[in-house]
This record gives sequence, structure tokens and C-alpha cells, in this order.
Amino acid sequence: MKTYLEILEYFQGLNKSISLIRRCLDIEKSKLRLEELDSQASNDDLWQDKQKAQEILKERSKIKNDIESFLKLESDYNDAISLMKSAIDENDEEFFSEVESELAKLEKLIKLKEIESLFTGEADNNNCFLEIHSGAGGTESNDWAEMLMRMYIRWAEIYHNFKVEVVEKLEGESVGIKSAMIKIVGEKAYGWAKSESGIHRLVRISPFDANGKRHTSFASVGVTPVIEDLIDIAVDEKDLKIDTYRASGAGGQHVNKTESAVRITHIPTGVVVQCQNGRSQHRNKDEALKLLKGRLYQIELEKKEQKMAEEYGKKCDIGWGNQIRSYVMHPYQMVKDLRTGHEVGNINSVFDGNIDCFIVSVLTKQN
Repeated sequence: MKTYLEILEYFQGLNKSISLIRRCLDIEKSKLRLEELDSQASNDDLWQDKQKAQEILKERSKIKNDIESFLKLESDYNDAISLMKSAIDENDEEFFSEVESELAKLEKLIKLKEIESLFTGEADNNNCFLEIHSGAGGTESNDWAEMLMRMYIRWAEIYHNFKVEVVEKLEGESVGIKSAMIKIVGEKAYGWAKSESGIHRLVRISPFDANGKRHTSFASVGVTPVIEDLIDIAVDEKDLKIDTYRASGAGGQHVNKTESAVRITHIPTGVVVQCQNGRSQHRNKDEALKLLKGRLYQIELEKKEQKMAEEYGKKCDIGWGNQIRSYVMHPYQMVKDLRTGHEVGNINSVFDGNIDCFIVSVLTKQN
């Protein structure tokens, strides 16, 4: 049974987290904004402008959900304090254990909300595309790229209950993958995944080297939000060059008799996207357009970040060209995030998708 001082410190920690969530969500300002949106939503002329109406209702729904979930969290915290006081006053060890069990669940929820309150980007609530490309090195890098793909799928499905769809995958000649793109569907998927963009380095004794030498492999990861219609990213049809071709598999052989694969080039920026895993050309084109909008959104976001960094006199590292994490399997086992210094010794757990600690360390540092 915890001492009174330990209990006091525990609740002080939870209260600090709740205060941080309140500040990040700016609850008082959000309540005023909700009143404004309620007034606009009740206007008879609302649906004369369908686009604006959708924007109002979407913002209203999000703010209302944020406020209600926070108030429930705050209420549960206050109830927990009352229960704990009763358990201490009655000196009932069994009752105390039950309260502790409920507190552990509440603490987990508070910590999750504390992290999610840091998702302040316009697209952070959206689904996302996650792309993986193997670096130079053939077999070694292809195998590493496939290991990363497995890690992210397990992270999304097991740790966040997100749905994952393989949009595109290009097999390596003998093992692994040259590249792959998965679509992650779930609440705040982009907010959770966005900090994974960058270069990932693996150091290990190669299972493909008969001499048992140590090899270093690289793979790049890029995360792009699925842009909803309510985020204004204009794509003019005349600015697009659309090519269709037959989807290919391992070794480059065609796996489809029809030209279902789609490649889209955005002429003004030179951005090229492609999709081939869908069964129909229409579906592949739709997915490719979503990916293109996400890329264009990122370009605009990076411009704003660069400008902000220049205004504040900071050096801004943007893009994929940064090595963000190293995974060392030999001569010791360690996964280290190079942006925050966060380290984990259990490399197998990381490969099984346990990467939230790295993501949280980056989000915390950024905010």
C-alpha cells in the first residue's frame, strides 16, 4: 500500500498532465468558438454554401468532441480523488487496491490525451500514406525495408488499432522489397506517424554474408497525410500528366494484363506519384490523386516552416534527407533516436511495433 506522500505526488503528476491538456486545447477559448459555430450552424442559410457548411460542421464536431472528452477526463480525475480519500479514511486495503487498478487505467488515458493534445497541425487528425524505399545495397537494404514495413504495420494494427492497406509494393529480386506504400486509417493516424519521416539506419551481422561481416543498411520513410476535401489543396486537371501502365511484380514481370497502374506528374512542381495495387485504374487514380494532394500539402507546410524558422533565426531541417534513427544489432543492441537521444535496448520489441516512445519523445521536444 502506498504512503500518503506517494499518493499525493501521484495525483500532483496527473493534475499537471490535465492542466497541460487544458492549455493545449485552450478549453475556454474553444467553448467560445463552439458557441459561435452553434449559432452559424442554426442559421437557415447555412446550406446555401455547401463547402462552408461542411467546414463549419466539421470544426464544430471536433471542438465539441475535444471539450466533452476533456471534461469527462477531468470529472473522472476528481472522482478518483474522492474514492482514494475514502479508501484511505476507511483503511480498507482491498478497496484501496481496486481504486489503484482504476487509477492505472485513468493514468493511461490521461497520458494518451496529453500526447494527442500536441497534435495541432491542420491534417493531424487525418489518415496517412507511409512510404518506404530501400537505400543502396541491394539485398541488404531490401531486407531492411521489408523489416521496417512489418514494424509499421504491427505498430499501426497492434498499438493503435488502425487499419492498414498495402497500396503498393515492389518486391526485391531475391528478398525484401525495393519500395512499398501503405495507407494507415484511423483517428489521428497522420499526427502519430508524421515524425517517422527520414532515414533509418540498420547495423547488423548480415544473414546474407557467408563471411559473417557487419553491414550497414539504409531505408527512407516518408509520411504524407490523406487530404480531405475540407483542406483546401487545389489541383488543376490541366497541370497533371496522367500515364497508365501494367502493374509489375518481383523482377519486373507484369502481373496484370490491363493498364490498371497509374502514374501522375504534377507539372508545376515536378512531383510524381504512382499507384498500382488496386484492381481497377479508377481506384489507382483516386489513391494517386490523394497522395499527390498530400505531397503538395507537405510542400506548402515546409515552406511555412522554413519561413518561420528564418524569422526566428533557427536552422530548419526539413525533408527526408535526415538520418533520424539508428538500429544497432551488433556489437550491442540499441535503437536510438538521433533527434532526441531517446534509447531502447530491447530491439526485438521495437521491430514488433513498440515505437510510441520515440514518437512521443519527438512530439514533446517539438512542443
